[in-house]
Amino acid sequence: MTIRYDALAPAQLGPIDLRNRIIKAATFEGMTPGALVSDALIEYHRAVSAGGVGMSTVAYLAVAPEGRTEDGQIWMRPEALPGLQRLTDAIHAEGAAASAQIGHAGAVGNQALTGYRALSPSVLVNPLSLKMVKAASRADIERIRLAHGAAARMAADVGFDAIEIHFGHNYFTSSFLSPLLNRRRDEYGGTLVNRARVARQTAETVRAAVGSRCAVLAKVNMDDGVMGGLHIDEAIQTIKWLEEDGSLDAVELTVGSSLINPMYLFRGDAPIREWGEAMSPLVRTGLKLFGGVFLKAYPFHELFLLDQARMVRAEVGLPLVLLGGITNLGAMNLAMDEGFDFVAMARALLREPDLINRIQHDSQTPSLCTHCNKCMATIYSGTRCVITTPAAT
Repeated sequence: MTIRYDALAPAQLGPIDLRNRIIKAATFEGMTPGALVSDALIEYHRAVSAGGVGMSTVAYLAVAPEGRTEDGQIWMRPEALPGLQRLTDAIHAEGAAASAQIGHAGAVGNQALTGYRALSPSVLVNPLSLKMVKAASRADIERIRLAHGAAARMAADVGFDAIEIHFGHNYFTSSFLSPLLNRRRDEYGGTLVNRARVARQTAETVRAAVGSRCAVLAKVNMDDGVMGGLHIDEAIQTIKWLEEDGSLDAVELTVGSSLINPMYLFRGDAPIREWGEAMSPLVRTGLKLFGGVFLKAYPFHELFLLDQARMVRAEVGLPLVLLGGITNLGAMNLAMDEGFDFVAMARALLREPDLINRIQHDSQTPSLCTHCNKCMATIYSGTRCVITTPAAT
């Protein structure tokens, strides 16, 4: 087999150089009390950076206070910047690049926790908070677009090498792309051209804010995994438009809806009991009754997004980041051979932050991650592998 790229060799992503093609994917860390950087968050990213990844992605940095999923998440503001500077310094000291995932949670925002009214393209009920979600006005859309630019500029100022814009999982921008969630009749609804308007304008705003100082990526859904949602054909067209606009250096391909079908991304066991224990009594009762519907289990297999991603690769020239079931060098090499430029990993690095160094030492090194997904329920107490690591403090 002829490999297009060597996953472990240095690579260029837009204006930045990476020591390899392996990216630590964004996974909410749950280590930001007061919506500020903690020593635990710095150590979390320092460890995975020392463990050999080319770039570590910090998640999730909201562009506005109502754009958080819960009140402990960082939102980009002056008070957060000194801690973020310490964080990027720690990542750089270990030889990795630092990426900031920015975005707005939209309807996924739990207003029972944040205290702010959640926003979506159209009125709906958040199934977790059981609160009504307000339809965003044109003024809201414009404010959030400009907030992405301000957040990107702040991230660049404190040393982030890349900005990843969250256009997936039915967060704010993703919900506009969804025919199911977007029932608007104005210039932001109806046709795909209109539904993609928020994504395209936001990407242009972020690029204008950082220029060539940072690489700019977008995390984009290929498939919401929801009947009536965004699916592959419209996703490909949206990505082609983003490519034509020239605002992005790469796209990371993802799937799923944090609002309706989160396990479509997290293949493997559905941690219904563990998730219920971490939630309020009301939500816990709801999960007992309907958890098998909301947290539907999908079987794990290696490279589980490859078939859909191949369809994007065939139509798009932009560098693409392949996510999903990449846990060993064989999977990385296959991704490179299939024409993908970078790979992203999450759960395997949560179990073993030094996995990439171990793979470099022994190419046959397997991952110890069992895909039990019990880590999902730890996001409120410090994201961790419950099999091997103690609770964060």
